[in-house]
Amino acid sequence: MTDLTGRRALVTGATSGLGYETAKALLQYGAEVLVAARNPQKTAQTVQDLKQATGREPVSVELDLADLSSVEAAATHVTNTYDTLDILVNNAGVMATPYRQTVDGFELQVGTNHLGHFALTGRLMPLLQGGRVVTVSSFMHKSARGITKADLKAESGYAKWPQYSKSKLANLLFMFELGRRVPAVLSVGAHPGYASTHLQAAGPELAGAKLMAKVWGGLNLFAQSAAAGAQPTLYAATAPDLRSGTYVGPSLFELRGAPKVVQATQLAQDPTLAEQLWAWSVEATGVDPALSVRS
Repeated sequence: MTDLTGRRALVTGATSGLGYETAKALLQYGAEVLVAARNPQKTAQTVQDLKQATGREPVSVELDLADLSSVEAAATHVTNTYDTLDILVNNAGVMATPYRQTVDGFELQVGTNHLGHFALTGRLMPLLQGGRVVTVSSFMHKSARGITKADLKAESGYAKWPQYSKSKLANLLFMFELGRRVPAVLSVGAHPGYASTHLQAAGPELAGAKLMAKVWGGLNLFAQSAAAGAQPTLYAATAPDLRSGTYVGPSLFELRGAPKVVQATQLAQDPTLAEQLWAWSVEATGVDPALSVRS
């Protein structure tokens, strides 16, 4: 990473784990950082923690990706306050949750991980020309066998792990398609490998499965740290000479280690499926990032 003085970044899900470490490193290298999360009290504490850790104070933005009206309000606040945004890190996510719906009636994992970020990116697009959008996916996208319009709601046959994989496939389909449709923005992706965060235990906790939450907590002993897991995201967010469609992950079996350029599955790079998902996402959110580009 090089000096980021004068650059502005927004990181979703910045109150813990990968998002926190991403925001921390960006601050340490001189960027102005907006930390976006849904819990105002936790976000306020994160602002103080990051200020103490880095000597620089980030700005808090209230954002609930599972509520499209919250996405609109957050984006409106940011666009009314700032004239440019150099880096958008679409990091926040949920994993393997019991069946839940977002405020707008979409399945929680796809609704949060993909649709919320799709809408946020579109609404921030007027600030992002010449900037970079980093979409955080997962090696779990490799187990997805496809995604359909019905998966946006998943009202029948719901299975939490396949649905998570579909949401991560959607992240990459969006990343590639954004690069094709909006050449004024550098659209890149990243995944953390297996990193020790609270994400793995959050789903069992939501389901009331305390034992499984403890099991996931124990498995984190074999994971790399959240700081190490954030390295691919930071590389994708700041490395020079990257092209749209670049995907970055850990170097050692894509589970841990220094960041390097890795390959998404052929399905994740399928332009026909990406076009379909884009159309479904526009219909679901009422936002088209390609039509939001500042003239």
